[in-house]
Amino acid sequence: MNRQAMNTVLREIVLPNNHRFQLVHGDITEEHVDAIVNAANKTLQHGGGVARVIARKGGEIIQQQSDAWIREHGPITHDSPAFTECGALPCRYIIHAVGPIMGEGNESEKLASAITGTLKLADRLGIHSLAFTAISTGIYHFPKEKAAQIFFQTIPSYFAEHPNSSLDLVRLVVFDKTTRTIFLRHWDETQQAKNQ
Repeated sequence: MNRQAMNTVLREIVLPNNHRFQLVHGDITEEHVDAIVNAANKTLQHGGGVARVIARKGGEIIQQQSDAWIREHGPITHDSPAFTECGALPCRYIIHAVGPIMGEGNESEKLASAITGTLKLADRLGIHSLAFTAISTGIYHFPKEKAAQIFFQTIPSYFAEHPNSSLDLVRLVVFDKTTRTIFLRHWDETQQAKNQ
């Protein structure tokens, strides 16, 4: 059985220079892409939320390499994510991006920085396909509606500013029904507004 079939492309747009951006319903750990994005904390301790699922399915190497990163570089920031190998997952890298915690201030700017920082790191790694989770919308309680707006603004803007990006495909993978409904509605509203 093809496990990738579990993930369903809900929407796709082709941006200038043929960069593709997709909204996908499914499981980030099933993504057959060059890199997936883990919603991490600043010390890369993968004990809760999506990070826990990724680390559990990928194996011990993810936490081991995360600990080594912190020893060498210190805590990561919103605009400077880390990366590790993926262990048993069907990708090459995991990019560990720190999203904002609601209540800490400047949350929208921090989420946009995390998205942009991840895309820049992906380009430095020379990868061609990347799958995001809906960073900070789970245990960090960032409002899903606002997160959708930021994702749908930040990713196309990045490609407009970096037309020679190595990334051919960026996927935003949403897991639960509520997140899927909200992100799908905002995707359609964003595209309708552009077409008016």
